[in-house]
Amino acid sequence: MIYNTLGKTGLEVSRLGFGTMRLPTFGSNAEINEEEASKMLEYGIENGINIFDTAYPYHSDILGGSGNAEPFLGNFLKENSLRDEIILQTKSPSWAIEEKGDFEFFLNEQLEKLQTDYIDIYLLHSLTAPGWSHVNSLGVLDFLDDCLSSGVVKHVGFSSHMEIDYMIEILDEYPKWEVVLTQMNYLDEYYQTGVMGLNYLKANNIGSMIMEPLRGGRLVNNIPEEVKSWWEIAEVKRTPVEWALQYLWNRDDVDCVFSGMTSLEQVKENIKYASNEDIINDYDQEIIREVARQYKSTSLGNDCTRCGYCMPCPEGVDIVNCLTEYNIAQMLRDPKASAMQYFSLIPEDSRADSCVGCEKCLPFCTQMLNIPEELQKVYEFFGSEFDHF
Repeated sequence: MIYNTLGKTGLEVSRLGFGTMRLPTFGSNAEINEEEASKMLEYGIENGINIFDTAYPYHSDILGGSGNAEPFLGNFLKENSLRDEIILQTKSPSWAIEEKGDFEFFLNEQLEKLQTDYIDIYLLHSLTAPGWSHVNSLGVLDFLDDCLSSGVVKHVGFSSHMEIDYMIEILDEYPKWEVVLTQMNYLDEYYQTGVMGLNYLKANNIGSMIMEPLRGGRLVNNIPEEVKSWWEIAEVKRTPVEWALQYLWNRDDVDCVFSGMTSLEQVKENIKYASNEDIINDYDQEIIREVARQYKSTSLGNDCTRCGYCMPCPEGVDIVNCLTEYNIAQMLRDPKASAMQYFSLIPEDSRADSCVGCEKCLPFCTQMLNIPEELQKVYEFFGSEFDHF
């Protein structure tokens, strides 16, 4: 296993982190196959993975609800006396915070579930610009100060689902941030904070961690023939999983990549890749770019360029992000690819079904899209409720 220093935390972390969002189940997302999942964790620790990521809602049957990943992980670590042997990261459910006391309420609940008296890295979960404004107004920075001074939390950060300008504003507001978790893969270089965000984190010595390296598995499942043909001409033969992971590990602004693995075989495979110092040469880097272009050129979506001239919508519809998530899901040929993003990051009253067809946005669209018609397609594609587990 290869290890990196996680920014100014000083922690030496395995460059492959174990994410607990997609543990094996018995059908229901909430019903973890604990025997199989335990084997996966055991193998991971024995073979060098030292950082584990979980969160309040992981393995819940409802979006954002209290999940079973934290209790399972807590039981596993206690039963095997491994708590102090690993770096434990979990996240505050920022969307559920309604008053200042909720910060401490949820932290105490998570400590109980995880059967520990401290968290190595505590993140504000799934921050968006409005979400940050809300928790900041409730005194989240005072709460984080108290967590750090008491020792119940060793390092603090946030998982980012926003544009880079907002991320920089948040980082500048609190000098004690040490870690940021962002979404990144070879398709998402200019999605949310993207490569510019990674560069900024590196320049400021903020620990940089990656989620969704495989875009929820969509970069390795049902691969179009046009994409396969590009992988086949590479000088070094790699599996699609290996291409996606090594693309990130070849960046000097990425400290740790979390993979949500669902089988022991996946754990073994990913550890093998993480233990290999595989340098992707310029020729193969161009192949990665061509694969990304191929995915995007075969998209069945629309021509939205995210210019934002159609915003703000008088009805509050988040036009740009509705169309973006639709386009990504169409590009990857599966609504599940973006359903989680669509329903968790776009407020209910800002989704596509809130469009009333007023057409006030039409004169401003640089691509001359019929935006109300496109939003109707988004609504028909995703539906009105998250039922994509």
